[in-house]
Amino acid sequence: MQVTINTTSPTEREAAIDVAHEELQPHFDKAYEDFRPKAELRGFRKGKVPLSMIKQIYGEAIERDAIDEVANTLYRQAMEERSIQPIGTPSMVKMDFKRKEYLRFTVKYEVKPEIVLQNYRGLAVEKPIRRVTDAEVEQEIHHLRQANSTAIDVEMVADLEHVVLADLQELDDTGAPLIGKKTSGARFYLADPTLAPEIREALKAAKTGETYRVRYETKHKDHGHNYHLDITVTKIQKLQLPPYDEALVKTLTAGKVASPEEFRTTLRADLEKYWEEQGTNRVNDAIANELVRMHEFPIPESLVEAFLQSFLDDIKSRTKDRRLPAEFDEEKFRNENRAYAVWQAKWTLLKEAIAQQENLTVTDEDLAALAEQEASKIGIDKSRLLDYYKRSSSAVDRLLSDKVMTLLRAQAKVQEKVLEGEPA
Repeated sequence: MQVTINTTSPTEREAAIDVAHEELQPHFDKAYEDFRPKAELRGFRKGKVPLSMIKQIYGEAIERDAIDEVANTLYRQAMEERSIQPIGTPSMVKMDFKRKEYLRFTVKYEVKPEIVLQNYRGLAVEKPIRRVTDAEVEQEIHHLRQANSTAIDVEMVADLEHVVLADLQELDDTGAPLIGKKTSGARFYLADPTLAPEIREALKAAKTGETYRVRYETKHKDHGHNYHLDITVTKIQKLQLPPYDEALVKTLTAGKVASPEEFRTTLRADLEKYWEEQGTNRVNDAIANELVRMHEFPIPESLVEAFLQSFLDDIKSRTKDRRLPAEFDEEKFRNENRAYAVWQAKWTLLKEAIAQQENLTVTDEDLAALAEQEASKIGIDKSRLLDYYKRSSSAVDRLLSDKVMTLLRAQAKVQEKVLEGEPA
């Protein structure tokens, strides 16, 4: 077998493969044997036709049916012999088969680009630090009380601990109702900090059966929406919050904690851990963005497509039938998310290059530690989970990515910035 590798771009190659008849024959012999159990010929029982007759009668058809699989096998052999690791799905661009003489074909495939790493040590990044306050702890306790509250129907709003159910009618600028713009059963929790202040103000003394007119504007990045509504109150419920006591704490912790003060301490520790993780994530993002900015190299299209497909698969996984919604515009989605897919592909290649440069690998001990950590969380026996992780490339990729980020953070120049009253 003669193989010629031609470079057509920094990430694309073409393998021209020329195979003589003598090298093809063993593959065809296997195809004859595979066909034999299905062969039917008068005078012979099914599957008992002599191989010589199969070759004579069906040989040419069998060879032509098998030629694609033979070419795929020979292509994979050529790649393995040359230690070439294509990415994505290869495509056949040319094939010429002359029976009993030769097979010549050309396969186009992609490879990872060569990456010249810039200095990734000592990157200057900022880490936001959020100090947990007593007020924040009390606010979280208040949210937990709200989540465990009961509701009674009332006729009028007396304070913010009320839920207002209403029908909404959108209006034009003159105050006339817009046809087809009516919504029933809208729910407003007046203590919700995300509720538009104009709605809260309009409903702060609302009564059942009354209608309240509201104008307000919301802004999203580079655009905004103006709303002009009539809100007709259909029902009002007063939320009755349980006291913060031992009974509530036992309910919240399934009996593991009984003391309100112990729960408050645990809650503070959880909040501190959360904000520390958020700060670390910001450092990770800053490092990744800086490294992607520093490096310029071509990105294989197949890798970009793989990320776009993963985005689509994630959307499918959140639907009941595991399909894209009927009105979903896939082409528009791909165009809008292509830049992010390119970024993800580039960052993935950079992490691989850094791991190779630093001789970072994932060991069986690493996988065992991951299984130990996650077995109880997901309710799977540790040994079964470990077996799965050993077969899972995604688990190895995740651990290797964590090792790369740990190394990059340790080498970065991290400047802490304490945030006052704002989320990190």
